[in-house]
Amino acid sequence: MSGALSNSSPKRLQHHSRLMVGLLALALVMTISLSAGMGYLKIAWVDVLQVVGGSLTGNAALTADLDELTRIIVMEVRLPRILTAAVVGGGLALCGVVFQGILLNPLADPYTLGVSAGAAFGAALALLLNLTVAGIYSVPVCAFIGATATLVLVIYLSSSAGGANANNLILSGIIVAAILSAGISFLKFVADEQVSVIIFWLMGSFASKTWTDVGLTTAFVLLGLAVFLFYARDLNLLCLGRRAAASLGVDARRVPWILLVTASLVAAACVAVSGIIGFVGLLVPHMMRALVGPDNRRLLPLSFFSGAILLLSADTVTRAVLPHEIPIGVLTALIGGPFFCYLFRKRQTGGKGF
Repeated sequence: MSGALSNSSPKRLQHHSRLMVGLLALALVMTISLSAGMGYLKIAWVDVLQVVGGSLTGNAALTADLDELTRIIVMEVRLPRILTAAVVGGGLALCGVVFQGILLNPLADPYTLGVSAGAAFGAALALLLNLTVAGIYSVPVCAFIGATATLVLVIYLSSSAGGANANNLILSGIIVAAILSAGISFLKFVADEQVSVIIFWLMGSFASKTWTDVGLTTAFVLLGLAVFLFYARDLNLLCLGRRAAASLGVDARRVPWILLVTASLVAAACVAVSGIIGFVGLLVPHMMRALVGPDNRRLLPLSFFSGAILLLSADTVTRAVLPHEIPIGVLTALIGGPFFCYLFRKRQTGGKGF
């Protein structure tokens, strides 16, 4: 009898997790539909679905009773921004799960290795020099290059004869991020009239996003999600320690590097498109871990959808609810910081936390 109960418990948990994934996916679709209808010009969510359905199927009958302005607002202005925000939120949450699992640090997030500082330095340099080599994508390209170069430097600094460990990676990331922060301050000092543009980018924004932004970001995030899910079992075992993982058949030298590099590249792509957005990759994994436990096979998809809903909701608030749009990075920090302090304090005092 006890054996039957023990076998049915994982099955119930797996069914529960699949149900949660389905509900969160449905919630994300509903959030996208509602967000696309919110703004200066209100559009009913039914009309939003008609516009999207007509654009995807090419059936003009679906949008026959709607004017062209509605179609342009939904498909060319709002949806690219909305989908970019959702994908970036999901990507940052995924990176948070991986960083916390690999580095065994509950405060690890996509910026632990200095990736955000590298992206910020690259973007600030592009804005200061007014680079236009890649057209309107010059700033994101420079931000991605800066983030990737920072990752290479951090890995180089943390490497040793015995291989890099979590403490060396974190320390190297802090050192490099501090140097780059000083470099960003110097760029802002010499920027003169362009300093406001640099500061606005550093605070994060999804304004003026295009379908190209959606496509590029989605490609990086979905590729990263596939890699993370493939190594989810290994990531579970690595949380037990590298020696224990190696004894259970995990390549404890190769797998962590694959996951760290993939997570850093996903974070770099997200930051390059959106600017600096904090607390999503830190907060969402803890919230989901409190609900479904530490198994990354369940935690990864749930965190993806939760991060997408969280960041999309925050962007909708700053775009369509507040009287004046404020940078999304400011809003997530104002909301996420106190909430994370509350959860942390609740855990310290013995309450049910993460």
